[in-house]
Amino acid sequence: MKKIIFIVSILFSSLFASNQEVTVTILPQKYFVEKIVKDKFSVNVMVPPGSSPHNFEPKPSAMKALFNSKAYFLIGEPSEKAWIKKFKQNAKNTTFVDTTVGVEKIEMVAHEHHEEKEDKHKGHKHEHEEDKHDHSGVDPHIWLDPILVKIQAKNIYEAMIKIDAQNSDFYKTNYEEFIKELDSLDSEIKNILAPYKDKAFMVFHPSWGYFAARYEIEQISIEVEGKEPKPNELVKLVEEAKKHDIKIIFVSPQFSQNSAKTISNNIGGNVVAINPLTDDWHNNLLTVAKEIANSYK
Repeated sequence: MKKIIFIVSILFSSLFASNQEVTVTILPQKYFVEKIVKDKFSVNVMVPPGSSPHNFEPKPSAMKALFNSKAYFLIGEPSEKAWIKKFKQNAKNTTFVDTTVGVEKIEMVAHEHHEEKEDKHKGHKHEHEEDKHDHSGVDPHIWLDPILVKIQAKNIYEAMIKIDAQNSDFYKTNYEEFIKELDSLDSEIKNILAPYKDKAFMVFHPSWGYFAARYEIEQISIEVEGKEPKPNELVKLVEEAKKHDIKIIFVSPQFSQNSAKTISNNIGGNVVAINPLTDDWHNNLLTVAKEIANSYK
């Protein structure tokens, strides 16, 4: 009898929990959503730590949590487009919220060259014909710009007051506090990077295009069309790093580090691990800014 009561208790607990859950694609989104919902909802993350959203396959447990979610906050990753039909088929009672509404996106640029003329605020590139690669699609990494996160936060907040209207004042207070945090973070990063306007940093995967455009610095990526550069391309990257006096190369756990280490050895630079998908979002952006600044001191 006790066993039956225990099982029934678990079932009711699961049912209750399912009414207090929302879903996001990546960990930084969890940070944004939790800033607004606090403990009112738990946040299910589709892409687990250490995985790349570019080629992930949802686990059954994540799909089950999505089925029980009141909302799914989309970030505009290509992987979402590949799975969205199945997501909606399996989560008919879930509200799908595009958090990118209102965000002006830029093209995903796999490699930038010094000769390119760039409108850093708009992100437009004017490349020489011989330097062109296949840059299909827009850059999805909008979460790495605090000002663009303000737009996402507004979309999250507006969705939550529709989903849970009785707690609208609670969400409003949290949202306004989060906006203050984002403005403060933006100011701090600007102060750190202001002396290094037009300086450059190198990274394997070009995740930091929005960050670079916001703070008027240049991102130079190592990968070529999503792949490790060939030996002759590595030589050019070493030359470019020396031309820009780059002493730091960022790597992340989702991508190879071999090329970065080779370039670093040839320029006397440092390889620094960063993770654009960490849930420690606030400190991560500050760390990147400080690392770039310190590399030029």
